[in-house]
Amino acid sequence: MRALWRFPLAPAIEVAGWFSCKRAKSEGRPPAPLGARILTNPEHIFRHNMWDHVQWSEQEKEFARQKVTENSREKIPVAEQAKFDIDASKYWDGFYEMHQNKFFKDRSWLFHEFPELLTTETPGCILVPEPGEGQRNGAPTLQQGSGGDGETADFPGKQASFRIFEIGCGAGNSVFPIISSIRGTGSFLYCCDFSPRAVRLVKDHPGYDGSVCHAFVHDIRQGGAVLPFPPRSLDVVLLVFMLSSVHPARVQDVVSRLAHFLKPGGVLLFRDYGRYDLSQLRFKKGRCLSENFYTRGDGTCVYFFTKDEIHELFKSAGLEEIQNLEDRRLQVNRGKKVVMRRVWMQGKFRKPCPSP
Repeated sequence: MRALWRFPLAPAIEVAGWFSCKRAKSEGRPPAPLGARILTNPEHIFRHNMWDHVQWSEQEKEFARQKVTENSREKIPVAEQAKFDIDASKYWDGFYEMHQNKFFKDRSWLFHEFPELLTTETPGCILVPEPGEGQRNGAPTLQQGSGGDGETADFPGKQASFRIFEIGCGAGNSVFPIISSIRGTGSFLYCCDFSPRAVRLVKDHPGYDGSVCHAFVHDIRQGGAVLPFPPRSLDVVLLVFMLSSVHPARVQDVVSRLAHFLKPGGVLLFRDYGRYDLSQLRFKKGRCLSENFYTRGDGTCVYFFTKDEIHELFKSAGLEEIQNLEDRRLQVNRGKKVVMRRVWMQGKFRKPCPSP
């Protein structure tokens, strides 16, 4: 079992300052999203498993920077790095072979943070198809071979009034909460993963419902790969702890490609690892591929983002920023009296409506 990584504990008189969490100026505490359990008395730190909206001291920030500098000083040799990108799907296939659907829990927070998934209305832009839309800019063509005319071709979910696409669905920790919530609403869910074993776990699950969901194997990193729906047909694109597994050199192409499939007015919902998260600080020397990009012992990879990087990434894909938050929390092991600092990024980005 992996050992818990700890921030160094200060004497008791200093802990109050180290673990303080500041309230937002508005009405004394920050509103949703990202929770509202605020630690105001450090003596209460072990009363709950998680505390929200945590502020870091300069001492904690410097400690995190030093840990990252230390664990990234020794990088994996360049000659060995390519395999982690080329064989990424094989490494994740091995992950799901070992863990099946028991590693991650269903995401109970999903609809609280992303209520956009439950709407029954399409975005407020009128979509006017343009000739050859499916062939422009190297966009993938329809699986059914319609000649690029996405408005007339048959495809799974064509009759749906609202379409969601999750990339990197894994064993279905977002898929099954969404399926349970969209039955009878006119919505349809597409989900994919580049691990065939992960997709098989989803399709073999008793909660899988082909009438409202289409699961398929797909590597979104490959620009020429086909997708089972036309460009500008999606209301929501969902990226939950997926982009961090993609080589940093490929991430911009992936986001731009996904933006192409959003309807004008559609939204992309994003959540992933943030810089100096506990998991980044845990890495040992010799696991770093490039700056803030690491490979785990099983060959899967992970990148740790900042707000500025996220802003530029989605802006460059032509999307408007609705939300871009750094989610800092204290995760508490009450039995072992261990405090762990987590950092996640969360964002919402909209595809602009065309000018009249």
